[in-house]
Amino acid sequence: MKLFPDQEYRIEAMYLTKGSKRRSGAALSPGVKFIVAHDTGNPGSTAANNVQYYQNTRDEISASAHLFVDDQRIIECVPALTTNLPEKAWHVRYVCAQDNELYGYHANDAAIGVEYCYGPNINADEAYRRYLWVLAYVCYRFGLDPAHSIVGHCFLDPSRKTDPVTGLAASRRSYEQLLLDVAKVYDDYTNPALPAVPGPAMPGAISFITTRTVTNIRQGEPFRRALARQVTGGTRLNPRQLVAGEQINGNNQWYELANAEYVWAGAVI
Repeated sequence: MKLFPDQEYRIEAMYLTKGSKRRSGAALSPGVKFIVAHDTGNPGSTAANNVQYYQNTRDEISASAHLFVDDQRIIECVPALTTNLPEKAWHVRYVCAQDNELYGYHANDAAIGVEYCYGPNINADEAYRRYLWVLAYVCYRFGLDPAHSIVGHCFLDPSRKTDPVTGLAASRRSYEQLLLDVAKVYDDYTNPALPAVPGPAMPGAISFITTRTVTNIRQGEPFRRALARQVTGGTRLNPRQLVAGEQINGNNQWYELANAEYVWAGAVI
C-alpha cells in the first residue's frame, strides 16, 4: 500500500468532448466542497462501457459524472483528479435542495461525482476496494473530511434515486459500511501503521483453525485483494503463522496458509 499523494491505482483520463451537453468545460465554483457517491444503475456495465456511452451520447442529454470505478479500471471522463482545474459534471438535479441544505452548495457546482460499477462479471471485492480508494483520495486531494464530506445520491434525490445503496447491496455491502470503510482507508493512508511484520510460527498446540461462516481466502498477501477461493463455514484450515496485514474492524491479524494464501483472523475460530 502506497502513501498519499502517491497513487496506488492509476486514474485514466478519458475526457468527454468539451463543450458538449455532458461536459460543458465550466470549472467547479467555488471548488470541491464534497463528494456524491453514485452507482451506475446498470448491472454488469464496466467503467469503459459507461464512459463510451456518455461520449456516444454527448450531445443528447446533460447528465454526467467525473469518475467511473470497476474492478479493473478507474476512468475519469470529466476533469477532477487528473487536473488542477476540476470541472462541473451534471450528476444531481438542480431542483433538489438537499445538497444546498447539507453543504451550502449545489452538487453540480461544488462536488465530485464518483460512480460505482457492479454486477455480473465484475469482481465486487476489487471494485469496492478501488471505490474506497478513490473516495479517500478525493478527500485527501481537496482537504475534505471523509466522515462528513461524502453523501449518497439517494439522500439528495430521495424520490427518484437509490444509488449507491443498490449497487453496494448487490456487492454485499451497506452504505453505512461504505462510510466507515472510506474513513478507515483515509486514515490508513494519512496515518500509516508500521509495516507488516511476520509473526512467530504457530504454536504446536494450534494445528488448525475453523471458519465461522462462508469465508474468502486471499491470494498473495494479507489484504482484501485477489480472491484465491471461497470456503464454507466449518471448514478446517492449517495455518503456518500469524501475520499483520490489512486491518478489518480493528483487527489486523491474518493467518498465512499454504500456497501463499491468507485468511483474516476475525473470520475463524
